[in-house]
Amino acid sequence: MKIRGHAAALAALLAALLVPACSAGSTASVSQGPDTLAVGFSAEPANLDFTRTDGAAIPQALLYNVYEGLVKLDANGRIVPLLAESWTVTDGVSYDFRLRPGVKFSNGAPFTSADVKFSIERVATDWTISLKSKMDVVDHVEVVDPLRVRVVLKRPSNGWLFDMTSRVGAMFSPTGVADLANTAIGTGPYLVAQRRPGDSLVLRRNPGYWGSPPAYATVVLKYIKDSTALNNALLSNGIDVISQIAAPDSVPQFENDNRFNVLEGTTNSEVVLSFNGAKAPFDDVRVRQALTLAIDRRAVLATAWANRGTLIGSMVPPTDPWYEDLSNFYPYDPARARALLDQTGQRNLSLRLRIPNLSYAVSAAQVVQSDLADIGVQVTIEPLDFPAVWLKQVFTEHDFDLSIVAHVEARDITTFGNPRYYWGYDNPSVRQLLFAADSGTPQEQITDMQAVARTITAEAAADWLFLAPNIVVAKKKVTGLAPNQVSESFDLTGLGRAGGS
Repeated sequence: MKIRGHAAALAALLAALLVPACSAGSTASVSQGPDTLAVGFSAEPANLDFTRTDGAAIPQALLYNVYEGLVKLDANGRIVPLLAESWTVTDGVSYDFRLRPGVKFSNGAPFTSADVKFSIERVATDWTISLKSKMDVVDHVEVVDPLRVRVVLKRPSNGWLFDMTSRVGAMFSPTGVADLANTAIGTGPYLVAQRRPGDSLVLRRNPGYWGSPPAYATVVLKYIKDSTALNNALLSNGIDVISQIAAPDSVPQFENDNRFNVLEGTTNSEVVLSFNGAKAPFDDVRVRQALTLAIDRRAVLATAWANRGTLIGSMVPPTDPWYEDLSNFYPYDPARARALLDQTGQRNLSLRLRIPNLSYAVSAAQVVQSDLADIGVQVTIEPLDFPAVWLKQVFTEHDFDLSIVAHVEARDITTFGNPRYYWGYDNPSVRQLLFAADSGTPQEQITDMQAVARTITAEAAADWLFLAPNIVVAKKKVTGLAPNQVSESFDLTGLGRAGGS
């Protein structure tokens, strides 16, 4: 594994990237008291509107905390009631939800079945993000009475209720959607009290919340792009929790410090080297296969995550029911990669690797650049500000050859059924399998989804570098943190304080 050769270039690139982040006051202490919690994150939301802005940062902050859905995922990944007290399913297509009484939005508007109808229908008419397609299976929504609503699907769907636990299931009031980018009106336990771009998002306890009040009256979500500065903020009492460690080499210092608890679990975060399959040379499957064979994913994992992740071979984490270990489908084989590339007639390839300026992507890019140079492919690394610039230029405008980013949404293998998605993969048989998986029996779903995973792996639709671990570090006074990342949300609702004070 070629790790040492990347060290000098990696250090220089990180230094160039992170000087601005360090100078922005990122280690400044957050004003705290016993009723305030400060949580550090590496990626900041570009705004507050997850209906029109892709990426994980907004739902990470707002889902379950400010916005709620009819259902949610608990810490073990089970679908449990939230704004719906209960539901029944008829013929696999008709979902009758009974809503909780007395729920209000933070602007005082009552939450009723009319808001459910408004919210679900609005996904089709007003949302612009790629995930909106998850509601295409809905035929119509019926208001039965103020506390009962019926959602009728076009066909049985194994995935629809699960998808309702994500951001597309968030409930909105017609009186609260005028300025979603700046004003979040939800039913959740917290309100957005203040947004300080480049610094933090301040959440305050919702005094009109229908459920049990959260343990902390104020939660400051502190955004610190520099992983070293993020660690220092915790070590110097600037924050109380690091939501996810971005520099895995730093984990031992927290494990050896009795002030902190370190939780290590799993995630849905597939770190993917994406190919722009909609254009040459990546419209040739042999080119994609050659590049996949040329990359030493064990070296990537060692460099980017200090071997604290899991090697995977497709867009399926081990927590999904249809997981198969495909990590050895493309063993590291530069000689075979060169021979395959020769077959394509591609000579002197020069590619742009456009990545988010996040530490794991920068580290992984160094390995990818070096490995592809060994087979005669020149790679230029172009770090982009994340999320705003990367989302605009790579995700939305598809202006890239290669990219590396963690895809954190649950069960997002379905994106390979959308040829308009940013990696431009287009295979009708995969779309047919995904349709069959969603509408078939539970066992047929597993069989069909395994076929999807094997197909996209065989065709090297992307190169799945590794599955990121979930490593959370917190002061010992903070309780209730979940070891596994099971949803898009950093769920604050289960947190507590040691001793209950």
